Amino acid sequence: MNEKLRRLRAYAPVEGEGCVRLDANESFLPMPREVLEEAKAAVESLAYNRYPDPAARELCAAFARCYGVRPEQVVAGNGSDELISVIFSAFLMKGEAFATLEPDFSMYAQGGALAEGRQVPIAKEDFRIDVDQVIRVCQKEGVRLLIFSNPCNPTSLVLGREEVRRLLRGVEGLVVLDEAYMDFSGQSLLEEAGDFPNLIILRTCSKAIGMAALRLGFAVAGEPLSQALRAAKSPYNVNGLSQAVGASLLNRPALLQQARERILASQRELAEGLRELASQRPGRFSVLPGETNFAALVMEDGGRVQKALLDRGVAVRYTGGLLRVTCGQPEENQLFLRAFREILEVRP
Repeated sequence: MNEKLRRLRAYAPVEGEGCVRLDANESFLPMPREVLEEAKAAVESLAYNRYPDPAARELCAAFARCYGVRPEQVVAGNGSDELISVIFSAFLMKGEAFATLEPDFSMYAQGGALAEGRQVPIAKEDFRIDVDQVIRVCQKEGVRLLIFSNPCNPTSLVLGREEVRRLLRGVEGLVVLDEAYMDFSGQSLLEEAGDFPNLIILRTCSKAIGMAALRLGFAVAGEPLSQALRAAKSPYNVNGLSQAVGASLLNRPALLQQARERILASQRELAEGLRELASQRPGRFSVLPGETNFAALVMEDGGRVQKALLDRGVAVRYTGGLLRVTCGQPEENQLFLRAFREILEVRP
C-alpha cells in the first residue's frame, strides 16, 4: 500500500441504532407525494439495459431553470463529493498547493491528498474567514486551488457576497465555492458564476432539496471550466433513476420553497431553544449565528456531550471543535433539547 493511502482514514458517520438522527445535516422532510408517484413511474419505464444520458441534460436543464443559470454552465455529479474528487484530480497536479479554510468539510483534504497536492490549511480566527489573510497566504504559497464551504460546514457562518467577490479577485488560482447550504442563506454567487473565470460553484440535493439517498450534486461555472469538468468526469456518473427523480423535483420550485421554509422554521425553533439554555447557563456554551439547517455550538466538552447525547438516543456530530446539531421535526428538536438540558445540569 502506498503512503498516501496509509495516511487516509475512512469517513466515519455517527454510529447508533434506532436513535434520532440530527448528525448528518440531511432534510427531515420526506419526498413529496407527487414526486414519489413520478419516481414509481420512472422505475417501471427506465431502460435498465441502456446507459443513462452522460450529460444528464434534462436534469441539468431543470437545475438551470430552478436557479436562474444557463444549462451549459451546469455539470451533474454523483453527489458533490464526486465533483470534489474530479476537480482535484483534473485541476491539481502532483505537488501543487491547495488551500482549505479550517475548520471545514473534511472531504476537501482527502480529495487533495489523493491528488497528491500540498495542503495549505488557513486557520480561521473565531471561526470567521479573514479575506485579506486568505489572499496573502494564497499568493505567498502559490496556491493553485482554494476550496471552502459558504455557509460553512461545520461553523454555520456565511461570508457575505461582496467579500467573496473580493476574494475571487485577489486569488490567482481556481476557487471552488461549495454552496451546499446556500439554500438557507441569501449570499449566493450562483448567477454570477460565469463572471469569474476562476470560479466553480458546487451545489447539492442532499440538504434543502431532501434527496440525500439519490446522491445528486452540481457544479456551476463559466463554459470553459464546465466543459473541462464534463471531459474529466466519468461519462455515466449519474444513474438514470436519480436523473429522472431529480429533474421531477427541481421542476417544482414551489415545493422546494415550501420545504426551505419548513426547514428554516425548524432551525429557528432549535436555535431559540439553545439560546434560552445558553442564557440560563452563562459561559457553558454559545451558539454561532449561522445560516444553515444546523446549529453550531462552541463548548469545551463537546466531544463528551456528543457521547452523552448518543447514550440518550440522540445522534449529533462533533467536528472541527464544534458540536453540530441538525434541525429535525419539532418533536425531535424537543427531544434533543430535553436531553441536552439534562446533560448540562451535570458538569464533568
